[in-house]
Amino acid sequence: MGLELDHFFILTDNPKDAGDLLVSIGLSESFSRDHKGQGTSNRRFTFSNGMLELLYLRDSREANNGPAQKMRFPERIQKENVSPFGIVLMRTEDSSSGMPFSGWKYQPDYFEPPNAFHVGDNSEILEEPLCIYVPFAGPVSRKETGTFKSMSHVQLSVPLGEMSETLRALQSVDRLLIELGSEHLATLTLDHGRSGLSSDLRPDLPLVIHW
Repeated sequence: MGLELDHFFILTDNPKDAGDLLVSIGLSESFSRDHKGQGTSNRRFTFSNGMLELLYLRDSREANNGPAQKMRFPERIQKENVSPFGIVLMRTEDSSSGMPFSGWKYQPDYFEPPNAFHVGDNSEILEEPLCIYVPFAGPVSRKETGTFKSMSHVQLSVPLGEMSETLRALQSVDRLLIELGSEHLATLTLDHGRSGLSSDLRPDLPLVIHW
């Protein structure tokens, strides 16, 4: 099955400052939404072929008791040395050939059944990014707006000795690279890095952007 990166998210406990920082370097903010039953809300920064999402905890009780409780959002935000990332994947063609990795069905309250996410079994490994596949949707093309047009590449660093089977299954995903490293860090390349400029947003966000 051909897979591509639809978007990735970063969990944060300071969405205002983190989001405003992205705006200050020229990223275009889209609409925000509350995730009913999930206990989270977001700030969205969209491109023609993907999105960067800042995800933050709105209601810990809802997150711990709703249908997304196995994703363990409160722990992922509050604990140290935990991956703050999530990877959301879509297929590159209209046909479907099953799930790309082993996992479980997540039926959000904000989707009409039978539309549901497929979440990787590595959701119990807090040191790894959440891996989410959208089986009910095909490739999406978004209108080019703002200063930056496209997400050319996303590289995620995972400070572990080895990857789970779920993460290894993502090694062939278009525009995505996951590697073992010394810290939790995302490196996002926009517009093929044509300008040769970059911004390191640490410690506010575990993110380096090249454009």
